[in-house]
Amino acid sequence: MNLIDESFDTKKKDKSKKTAKIILIIISILVIAIIAIFCAILYIQDSALKLYVNGSVNEKVKNMMVEENGTVYFPIKEIASYLGYESYNGEYTDKSEDASKCYVQCDDEVANFTLNSNKIYKLTTSDNSANYDYVYSSKPVKAINGKLYATSDGIEKAFNVSFTYNTEKKRAYFYTMPYLSDSYTSKILDYGYEKISENFSNKKTILNDMLVVTKNEDKIYAVIDVNGNTVIEPKYDYIEYLPNTGDFLVESNKKVGIISAKKETKVQLLYDSLELIDSDTGLYLAKKDNKYGIIDSKGNIKIYIEYDEIGIDNTKFTQNNIKNKYLLDNGMILARKDKLWGAFDKNGKEVVPFEYDSFGYVASSNKDAINLLIIPDYNMLVACKDKKYALINSSGETVVQTIIDDVYMTISSGKKYYYMNVNDQTINIEEWLDSVGVKTSGKQNNSGNQNNSTENTSNTENMNTTDNQNDTEK
Repeated sequence: MNLIDESFDTKKKDKSKKTAKIILIIISILVIAIIAIFCAILYIQDSALKLYVNGSVNEKVKNMMVEENGTVYFPIKEIASYLGYESYNGEYTDKSEDASKCYVQCDDEVANFTLNSNKIYKLTTSDNSANYDYVYSSKPVKAINGKLYATSDGIEKAFNVSFTYNTEKKRAYFYTMPYLSDSYTSKILDYGYEKISENFSNKKTILNDMLVVTKNEDKIYAVIDVNGNTVIEPKYDYIEYLPNTGDFLVESNKKVGIISAKKETKVQLLYDSLELIDSDTGLYLAKKDNKYGIIDSKGNIKIYIEYDEIGIDNTKFTQNNIKNKYLLDNGMILARKDKLWGAFDKNGKEVVPFEYDSFGYVASSNKDAINLLIIPDYNMLVACKDKKYALINSSGETVVQTIIDDVYMTISSGKKYYYMNVNDQTINIEEWLDSVGVKTSGKQNNSGNQNNSTENTSNTENMNTTDNQNDTEK
């Protein structure tokens, strides 16, 4: 081989080495770029919001989530099925397709939502005698694109779930009550108990990191925290959690009382039964020796335990949509002593004397008439004496004396109307109340308004004349 060939081979090898180096550099750059892109994708994915339902990522629920000024909202009906509930338009006890209201339902409970309200009414459906309870969300229900949305805390309270949102890590978590309860079932034996109480209210303790547990074949009840520490000692015959107060109703030797989660005895075990009738005021219906009264959350007596009956049979007045059969929306507590009925306000002051045969009108002859207890917008109570009816306001004042022959409700095209028959005249109650200056909440009092119809003026004069006659006779 000559020098020219050797020189050519040397140049060829140098060129190949350079090409190999270039290729290696390009490959290295590509690898670095791919790694960088992969890391960027991972970073983007990791920094994007992830929402978990019972431990599993749920993109559909995540896409429902709306943030406004630091408040998280979810569409009520759309999220229901993911949290173990069915959803419907309208209200549970007043069926309709009203899109401004909706309710959600599981096997044991119903929760009612209303547009622009932060008060959520709940009813335990597994107990036929149950009274409505209520919870509050931090902000009212709002409409977004024609759908009702509730705040995350409202969703928690209505659906009995736990929701946490870590804004820094962009992670949100939903845990349902059954899921949380099941996760602790296997640990109960280690804590020295047999099982978690199956009572629906008791299951809600898990949402506050507590458990109502039993042993000795459900004969002994106790409350522990999720780590097995004792909250209420295992010495009671029965324990029931009161979700709205966070307290516990406890029973021993057939007597009940109230103990707090801090082991404070709030109500001594003196009563045959106790039932929370209003969360805001902390009032309980107390029964002792087959008599009824009202006490507060500290055991103070508000209404002496000497009455034969407290509350109303609201199944007779289903169209009145009475949510609390003990404390009516007009603030009255109805009671019966012997054969006569009267009423107290929520402070225990007697506002209606015990002189009435009953409260409410039960329709009989008029097929279009609907039973009536309350005229809601005016907070008027219907009272009966000697087969005549009166209208009493929330202060206990008799607006119409016991001269009414019939007082009832009708419904036309979904709207409710209220009528009374007096001296063979049928009078629209709301129109008449407006004509004499009795106004609904939020209306200005225009007493003496002269812009009334001739019919209303005539009716008013007739009723006033009759009222005066009755007062003279008395």
